Amino acid sequence: MNNHLRDLASTLLRASFDTLPEHEQQVIRRIAERVHISRNTNHEFQQGLTFGQRLADQVAVFGGSWTFIMIFGAILVAWVMTNSFLLYARGAFDPYPYILLNLFLSMLAALQAPVIMMSQNRQAAKDRMDAAHDYEVNLKSELEIIGLHQKLDTLREQQWAELLAMQREQIQFLTQLLEQRAQRQTTDAVS
Repeated sequence: MNNHLRDLASTLLRASFDTLPEHEQQVIRRIAERVHISRNTNHEFQQGLTFGQRLADQVAVFGGSWTFIMIFGAILVAWVMTNSFLLYARGAFDPYPYILLNLFLSMLAALQAPVIMMSQNRQAAKDRMDAAHDYEVNLKSELEIIGLHQKLDTLREQQWAELLAMQREQIQFLTQLLEQRAQRQTTDAVS
């Protein structure tokens, strides 16, 4: 199998198998074994996530949704309305300029920003994983196409050789017919 891999690598990539990066060696192995290379990277990535990472992703998804914006907007309006109008007579617990509200908003931003950044970092890692997988699939496809072109070229060369051999036979046959005809004409002319 190793010689086959080395031959395949040198034929398709014009490089030594041992000098290729690991992912390209993997592609050559998959071609030699005639197995598929595509896989579900989303499932593979999700399997590796911890509970905290999945929770951070869900928080980032919810924090970046219209649902969150509408709920948060409603809470802000309710807070302002409650402290400005409803509790004005009895004494608001957070009167204008809403210092307690600003404190809560700052705490929310301080917690939400790192969670969203963690989720973005994971998404970037997933994108790199997808890109590497796409490269492997594209490389395998390209190498398979190169292999098919080589097979077609070989078949075409064989067909040309067969056609040339048939043409030589036909020329020999025609030459023999012409020689026989010439002999008959000379024997007819002599008699």
